[in-house]
Amino acid sequence: MSTLAGVVASTGGFLYEHLADELGQAIDRGALRAGDRLPSVRRLAQERSVSVATVLEAYLRLENAGLIEVRPKSGHFVRRRGVQTAEPRAARACTTPAKVTVSDAYTKILSAMRDPELLPLGCATLDAAYLPIGALNRIITQVTREMTTVGARYEAAPGLLTLRRQVARRAVEAGATLTENDLCTTIGATEGLSLALRAIAQPGDVIAVESPAYFGVLQAIEGLGMRALEIPAHPRHGLDVGAFEDIVRTQRVQALMIAPTVSNPIGSVMPDEERERLVKLTRRLDLPVIEDDIYGELVFDGSRPRSLRSFAGPSEDSHVVLVSSVSKTLAPGYRVGWIAGGRWHDQIVRLKYGQSLACPTLPGMAVAEFLASGGYDRHLRRLRTALAGNVERYREAIVTQFPEGTRVSAPRGGFVLWVELPLGVDALTLHEQALRKRIVVAPGPLFSARQRFTNFIRISAGTPWSERIADGIKTLARLVARD
Repeated sequence: MSTLAGVVASTGGFLYEHLADELGQAIDRGALRAGDRLPSVRRLAQERSVSVATVLEAYLRLENAGLIEVRPKSGHFVRRRGVQTAEPRAARACTTPAKVTVSDAYTKILSAMRDPELLPLGCATLDAAYLPIGALNRIITQVTREMTTVGARYEAAPGLLTLRRQVARRAVEAGATLTENDLCTTIGATEGLSLALRAIAQPGDVIAVESPAYFGVLQAIEGLGMRALEIPAHPRHGLDVGAFEDIVRTQRVQALMIAPTVSNPIGSVMPDEERERLVKLTRRLDLPVIEDDIYGELVFDGSRPRSLRSFAGPSEDSHVVLVSSVSKTLAPGYRVGWIAGGRWHDQIVRLKYGQSLACPTLPGMAVAEFLASGGYDRHLRRLRTALAGNVERYREAIVTQFPEGTRVSAPRGGFVLWVELPLGVDALTLHEQALRKRIVVAPGPLFSARQRFTNFIRISAGTPWSERIADGIKTLARLVARD
């Protein structure tokens, strides 16, 4: 047995994964430097006593991670990494709430997502190549074969027990002690956010949000007749807790909506000490917090930051409502989400009955089985590696091709980039110009209740790098330079 095969036998996983990890570590510690040529596929296969297919899979994994590149007729080489550029500037604080009006533009973006002819640089969705849809669909086939009456009754709120148990088990990794009785399943995280808002606030109430904020959050606030108060967020550290504390001294706020782990669109991750500070502050003020954790398992380094909920005390009395789903990691079309409602749990279950009664049974069963099987963790390891490399490729292309004065975020996870364009470039005009070139970008004003960020766009790196993507970014760069 080869040394590599012995490692696999003792630790599990695939040969190509271990080989890719070993080479990746050699690159990280500098044993392999930028520009170094890697051994040929056949030579490495002979040296490690593995198949040529195993080496090809390992090299493809490293290529997708942005660590190596293929040069025609020359072989595989270590790529230059870590393109440096200034990050986008944080927003200024707002002292008064605003009525939200993002629905029209939001609808246009969603419509563009359905057109396969458009280059999806504005849509925060993952390409099917990154998702285990085949494995999930096989589980559904097996379930329907073994349980012939599945789907014959409603799986009414609080929802599928096996799914809630698996979600509660995984919550421990983020420091939150939950049981199945603390959870209610939802039709994606979108329904969870809406249920939380309806349980906690009334039309006309003020909801504090990060600035910039995910436009789906703003659309939910708008749809319920509430107002948004924008709190500045830093591209690396997230919500400015000091600014939030200053604002709530003078403004009546009914709740805070926040994504502390990989905020969309800036990709920030709040440090633990700031999370604890925020939870203590909101507990003292008796101010509800709605935590959006949908990107929580997509931090590139594989860490799982503690959720705000984990700092908030006993589940039944928690003032932090935790919302998440598998839409960014497994299957957006399955619409499988959940909410841990804390002190509002019973009310949320009643609202769920009135809003949609139940969630689809089969997708929930498939996700629960996939979570229980161990396949999810293996999938996440591959996904994080691939997304980290893809984000860096997109970022490098923007930094090197967009005009001087462009600033690009350096997210710690997820798959979107927040791009500040030179002064004078109008993001809404750029959005329309790009659409005429069959490219979708998300204009910055969508991420603000006050339509700020007029020279910002969000770029999604959820599609594997290709010549089509490269051409699309070049086209965007020319449009920006012309503006």
